[in-house]
Amino acid sequence: MIKYLGSKRRLVPVLGELFEASGARTALDLFTGTTRVAQEFKRLGGIVTAVDTARYAEVFARCYVVADADEVDRSEVAGALQHLADLPGEPGYFTDTFCERSRFFQPFNGARVDAIRSALNADFAGSPMFPILLTSLIEAADRVDSTTGQQMAYLKAWAPRSSRGLELRMPDLLAGTGTAVRGDAVTLAGELGPFDIAYLDPPYNQHRYLTNYHVWETLVAWDAPEHYGVACKRIDCRDEATKSVFNRKREMPGALAATVAGLQADVVVLSHNDESWIGLDELVEICRPRGEVVVLSFDSKRYVGAQIGIHSPAGERVGEVSHLRNVEYMLVAGDPARVRRMVEPFAGSPALNET
Repeated sequence: MIKYLGSKRRLVPVLGELFEASGARTALDLFTGTTRVAQEFKRLGGIVTAVDTARYAEVFARCYVVADADEVDRSEVAGALQHLADLPGEPGYFTDTFCERSRFFQPFNGARVDAIRSALNADFAGSPMFPILLTSLIEAADRVDSTTGQQMAYLKAWAPRSSRGLELRMPDLLAGTGTAVRGDAVTLAGELGPFDIAYLDPPYNQHRYLTNYHVWETLVAWDAPEHYGVACKRIDCRDEATKSVFNRKREMPGALAATVAGLQADVVVLSHNDESWIGLDELVEICRPRGEVVVLSFDSKRYVGAQIGIHSPAGERVGEVSHLRNVEYMLVAGDPARVRRMVEPFAGSPALNET
C-alpha cells in the first residue's frame, strides 16, 4: 500500500473491531483513499462500497474492493506482470516531467514507468486485469520514489530507495466483491445506501489530496497534462472545480453536517483529529442526530512532513517543530444498543470518552 497522508493504518485494527462488533454485513467507506479501511471491512466479510473523487482511489478500489480473489486467474495476472516487467525503459512524459523537470523518481525508473503504463493502455485496456496491473505499477513506483510520502515536494538529495529498480508485485487481493464509485461525497451520501455501517474520513483542513498525490492522478489518467511549479503539478489543480468543499474553512462544517445527515446507514463512524478546523464538541453535535454518540481518542505520531517542513529548499532550518503528536478521534453514532456493543471492547480504556 502506498505512503499516504492521513492514512488510518494504525487504526485499521480498531475499525475492524468496531465493524465486527456491529454485526454489519454492508459497509460504506466514503473517503476511501488507499482503501485500507475498505479492505479491512471486506476481509471481515463485509460487502463494501468504496467512494472517492480521486482517479487513483478508484483504481485501488477496483483492485482491492471489486476484484474477487477467488475469481481472478493469478497465473494470468502473474504472466501479465512478467510481460510488463520485461519491457525495456522508454522515456516519455513521465520521465521528462517527474524525473528531469522535477526529481520524484530517478530517470531509469521513470523510463520503465513510461513503458509499462503505455503498454497497459495498448495491451490491457478493458481487461478485468487492468486495475490490478495498474495498482501494481503505482505501488512499485511508490517504493522507489524520493519523497516523504506526499507529492507537494521531493527530497533535496535522492532517497536511498530511489536507486532500487522498479519491481512489479502481485497485489494482495481479497475474496469477495464490492463496489467502486468515483464521485463527490456530499452529492452521493444520500444516494448510495442503505448500509449497516458507514465510515467517513474526510479532509480536515486546507491540504488537498489532488495536489498531494498529483503524480498518481496523472499516472492513472495518462493524459500528459500541462503542469506548473517546481513539483510539476497538474494544471487542473488550479481549477476551482477540482477543489473540495472540505478544504474551505467556512464551508466545511456545513458540508460535513449535510453529508453525515444524508447517509442511509444504521451506524456512522467518523474519523477526525485535533488539527481540524472543527472542534470535538461541534463534531459530536453533527453526529448527535443519528443517535447515541461515543468518542474514541487515540494519541498519534504526526506525519513526518511536520518535521521536514521546517527546512528551506536548501536544507536550512527556518522554523521550529510546533508538536510531534496529535489526537485522532473516532466518533461512533447510531442506535444506542448497537453503539454500546461496538465500543464495549474499549471499556476501561483511556481511548473511550462517553458524551
